[in-house]
Amino acid sequence: MADFPSSSASSGAPRLIKIVVIGAAALIALSALNPITVISAGQRGVKTTFGKPDDMVYEPGIHFKVPLAQAMHVMDVRLQKGEGEGDAASRDLQSVHTRIAINYHLDPTRVVDVFRNIGPTTDIAADRIIIPAAQEAVKAVTAKFTAEELVSRRTEVRDAIGTLLREKMQRHGLLLDEFAIVNFAFSRSFSEAIEAKVKAEQEKLKAERDLQRIEVEAKQKVASARAEADALALQRQQITADLLALRRIENERDAIRKWDGKMPSVTGGTVPFINVDTKR
Repeated sequence: MADFPSSSASSGAPRLIKIVVIGAAALIALSALNPITVISAGQRGVKTTFGKPDDMVYEPGIHFKVPLAQAMHVMDVRLQKGEGEGDAASRDLQSVHTRIAINYHLDPTRVVDVFRNIGPTTDIAADRIIIPAAQEAVKAVTAKFTAEELVSRRTEVRDAIGTLLREKMQRHGLLLDEFAIVNFAFSRSFSEAIEAKVKAEQEKLKAERDLQRIEVEAKQKVASARAEADALALQRQQITADLLALRRIENERDAIRKWDGKMPSVTGGTVPFINVDTKR
C-alpha cells in the first residue's frame, strides 16, 4: 500500500512563505515610517507635525518622531562657501564687472525662522537671500567710487560692501564670516587708459629722481669748488711781508751754512748777496 504525505507536512511550506512575506512587509513598513532621525554634528533639525514646524531647534543626536504625523528636516549650519559675479557702474559711469567670494553659515539659533520664512535647506536660503543681497551691496558701493578709486582704494571698497552685505544677511538669519573681492574688470579702453597713466606717472617719478640726483651732484661740485677757493684765499691771507722776510732770512742762513768759503768763478741766476770783509 502506497504512503501519502500528511496534511501537516504539505501545509508547512506555505505557512513559512507567509511568515517571510509578512516579516518583509513589516520591515518595509517600519523603514518607510522611520520613527528615528539622527542629526549629525554641524546640523540642526526642525520637526514638523502635519507640516507645522515646532519652535524648538533640535541639536545633534538621536530624535524620535511619530510616523506619518511628524517629519524631521535637517539644516546645515557649517561654514559654507559662495561665489558670484555681476555688472555695476562706477561714479564716473564706467562699466565694472565684479567677482566676489564669501564664507557664511546659518545662525544655529534661527534655524526655525529660516525654515519658516525662507526655505527648508541652507542652500535654498542662500540662493534666495545672499545672491540678491550681494548684487545690491556691490552696486550700491561701486556707485560711490570712480573706476580709478575702485582700484586704488580696494580695501575700503571691500569693507564697505562687506558691511552692507553683512547687515542684509543677518536680518534673515545668515551670518557672513569672510568677504573678498576676487577681481574688478573694466572696459578695454579704460584699462588701456589706466595703463598709460601708470606708465606716465612712473616716467615722471624717474625724471624727478634723475633731477634730484643731478641737483645733488651739482651741489657737491659747488661745495668742492667753494672749499678749494676758501683754502686758496686762506693761504693768500697768511702770506705777509714778515713771512716773506722770514723766508728770505732762512734761505740766506741755509746758503751760508752750505758755502765753502770760495767765491764762484762763474755765476748765473740768482746768487744771494753776502757781505764779506776782505780787510783783516
